[in-house]
Amino acid sequence: MTGNKSRCQNSISQLLLTLLILCGLLQCDSRPHSYDSKLLSEISKEVFKYSDINRSYERLAELTDTIGNGVSGSKDLDLAIKYMYNALTRDGLENVHLELVKIPHWVRGEENGVMLLPRNHTLAILGLGSSVETPPGGIEAEVMVVETFEELKKRASDTKGKIVVYNQPFVRASKAAKVGAVASLIRSVTPFGINSPHTSWQWYQPGVAQIPTACITVEDAQMMARMTRRGQRIVVHLTMRAQTLPDVDSQSTPLSLLIGLLHPCGVAQSGHLDSWDVSQGAMDDGGGVTISWEALSFIRDLGLHPIRTLRTVLWSAEERGGMGAAQYFKQHKVHFLIILILLCSFTGSDKPWKDNFHTYESHHFSSVHYFFPSASLHTADQRYFWFHHSDGDTMSVQNPEEMNLCSAVWAVVAYVVVDLDEMFPRYTEKNNQ
Repeated sequence: MTGNKSRCQNSISQLLLTLLILCGLLQCDSRPHSYDSKLLSEISKEVFKYSDINRSYERLAELTDTIGNGVSGSKDLDLAIKYMYNALTRDGLENVHLELVKIPHWVRGEENGVMLLPRNHTLAILGLGSSVETPPGGIEAEVMVVETFEELKKRASDTKGKIVVYNQPFVRASKAAKVGAVASLIRSVTPFGINSPHTSWQWYQPGVAQIPTACITVEDAQMMARMTRRGQRIVVHLTMRAQTLPDVDSQSTPLSLLIGLLHPCGVAQSGHLDSWDVSQGAMDDGGGVTISWEALSFIRDLGLHPIRTLRTVLWSAEERGGMGAAQYFKQHKVHFLIILILLCSFTGSDKPWKDNFHTYESHHFSSVHYFFPSASLHTADQRYFWFHHSDGDTMSVQNPEEMNLCSAVWAVVAYVVVDLDEMFPRYTEKNNQ
């Protein structure tokens, strides 16, 4: 334990040095009155006060163990929202409140797939979000395996009435429907297979027939590709009972603030509370939720009072195309016009890299035509897609010490940026600047 803590503290020191250099470049000769290296070191020390009890990890474990997954439109998501509201309130954070959003409600239902020829074999499948259901008796059809969309177009005349299997990364069902397929099965987006399918959301193209679509395991996709190369005929029976129900009103986006001394808008940190229905959602995105909460707690615990407001927003329906975030922006777009930066943690809470941040495309907000700086935490996420949107996304994926490290980086970055003298550049589509 001591060795691990020492390694994490060394990592913190390296990260702090990187941040100090970054902030020096941003500030040039003008530094905010409250910013100094000693203060940033105090923030990192505060993090490691909790390393023995792993506060960020334990907070996440309690959330995921108590609630489980929280898929958009479900009662479990409402429970997760209420849980976080109560937890943030008990933590003593300022102005914790809920805001209403309307979110999609898709229900998976019964799913099964069976290969009938050339041998009997049960397929592990997960329907893609928004998929339509199969007819009452299911679909039984010959399979056509393609490696690319270009191959699908070339073989369009052979596709009618068949189930198309894509042995390649994710593509939409509409591409198969355009050439007469009755269903599509897509190889899961993961570099590492353990015979576990990975789900995601998909959209149907207007004017194209809607066909059932599901993800299958890497192993089954590769097996059917090998069978095809041998000239073997493949027949599959597919049953899916998915339903798209009317959108539902949800109390969403638990919001908490550290009120700035001089300015109402500064930095927004975010994660998303909704997850998929096949896992705990600990990695995607319980870790992002927890470190965004922890950042506020750490700064509050140190008794710091930034000159601008630091807020944490926990989005809803992010897995459904970011609908909760888009609605939040429309309701608060005046604030986002003067915000310094939006920090998004959507890609896991593994150990942060030395180059800590990616620019983050704020596609959830693009419809309102105002563009503001946004960034995502850059972590050692090589294993992220091993577990992404699958049954494997559980607390067992999380590392307590790495979560503490992410919390430290999140807190330090938030506090440094929120006290900068100058705003980052931004532009609108009108001036393109």
